[in-house]
Amino acid sequence: MAKIGVSGFRYALQTADTPSTLTYGAPVLVPGVIAINIKSGKSITTLSADNGPYETASALGDIEIEIDLADLKIEDKAALAGHTITNGVLKAHANDVAPYVAVGFESLKANGKKQWVWLLKGTFAEPDNNNKSKGETVEFQTQKLAGKFVITAKNGQWHQMTDEDAIGYVEGSGATFIATVPTT
Repeated sequence: MAKIGVSGFRYALQTADTPSTLTYGAPVLVPGVIAINIKSGKSITTLSADNGPYETASALGDIEIEIDLADLKIEDKAALAGHTITNGVLKAHANDVAPYVAVGFESLKANGKKQWVWLLKGTFAEPDNNNKSKGETVEFQTQKLAGKFVITAKNGQWHQMTDEDAIGYVEGSGATFIATVPTT
């Protein structure tokens, strides 16, 4: 079923990712999501032999995400970029390191059902800061986040999702699924 909307964007700082432990802080809801685009970078290659296609293999490549937001609060920008805030002033240093985070969101489908997604381990680049003078017509300048995600050390996963149309979906479990980052 085609998707017709996105809402409920949230992030959670990853606190641990080892072969035996995967933990996150509490998810932080960021209002005003406009669009979320995910590219898995999966590639499929064909081996030719005996004068034709013989075998195929696939590999997971870069997992890229771009999020368009109506606005990004200074606290969220600092958290996602690894900056500090002192007395309401964001301070960005050259040696700041963006932390690993999980991101989640909800998609609305054309049939009225929902899908929930978590990407489990990634970092974001410093967001661009575009500003334009107001002219005869208003032109909104939104905030865009760009990041890359990787697999977790604990279980090799990079995302999880649930869907109200999925076979075996338990009614109401989507709200529980998106409330905390899955760690199994």
